[in-house]
Amino acid sequence: MRNPGQLLGEIKNRNRKYIEVAKITYKAQLAWRFDIVFNMVFTVIKILFAYIIWGTIFDEQEIVSGFHFHSMLSYYIISSFLSQIDMSDGVSGEISARIREGSFSKYMVVPVNIEKYFLAQTLGASSFYGLFHLAAAVIWIFIFRIRFTLTNDLGAAVLSLCMIGLGLVFMVQLNYFLGILTLKFHNIQLFLMIKNNLAAFITGTMMPLSLLPEVIISIMRFFPFYYVTYLPSMLLLGQNTGEGVMGIIILSGWAAVLKFINHTAYNRLRVRFDGVGI
Repeated sequence: MRNPGQLLGEIKNRNRKYIEVAKITYKAQLAWRFDIVFNMVFTVIKILFAYIIWGTIFDEQEIVSGFHFHSMLSYYIISSFLSQIDMSDGVSGEISARIREGSFSKYMVVPVNIEKYFLAQTLGASSFYGLFHLAAAVIWIFIFRIRFTLTNDLGAAVLSLCMIGLGLVFMVQLNYFLGILTLKFHNIQLFLMIKNNLAAFITGTMMPLSLLPEVIISIMRFFPFYYVTYLPSMLLLGQNTGEGVMGIIILSGWAAVLKFINHTAYNRLRVRFDGVGI
């Protein structure tokens, strides 16, 4: 019978290849300098629009759905940062392209779990871009003298960080699923367009979900997107702290369900793939 030390060593060895994938992806981002600048500029533009729009709104009223002007801008800074470090969109695009050009077979023959491979790849890219987006957010706070609101509740902050990690895993799983649909559908662009447009709204990136009617918010709490960007941002602001633990449970449940769906879908659809070459 293996002792805990041996078991831990085996797990570490199995996951070492995914750590290397994350490292290689992290380093590879240095070759795409224009992408770095573009992502930082896009983050700043989103916050700038929020500054202009909400500045006008708060000229007429002091509080909107529990937000003051600076707490609203703090929300947009955090949510924009979280949405920009989510690099999982590339997963569906790469899988789809590989399947259509016939080179997806390279993932089918190498000794890796394909879903874990793309998760590691996304984590590597997200870690790299996260540094630059964090720098852009800090510079923005100082330039516009925003009284940035951040919770001093360590428990809420830890729950938020856990939720951010789970949210990234879930989004990778979702994009992986959409990518492998190319094994059945010739073009998945319609699915990607629907997902991208809906995600910007229902994750709270476009605006805080607290601005919606309570009945709609109550329904959204049963679905994972509520916990990807909106709730982690609110927890970091010191709000909605009572939803943290349940949010972790619900998001973990959805991630487990999607993992099962991905495993089943891949095993059923892969027999349709007749691409050649590696």
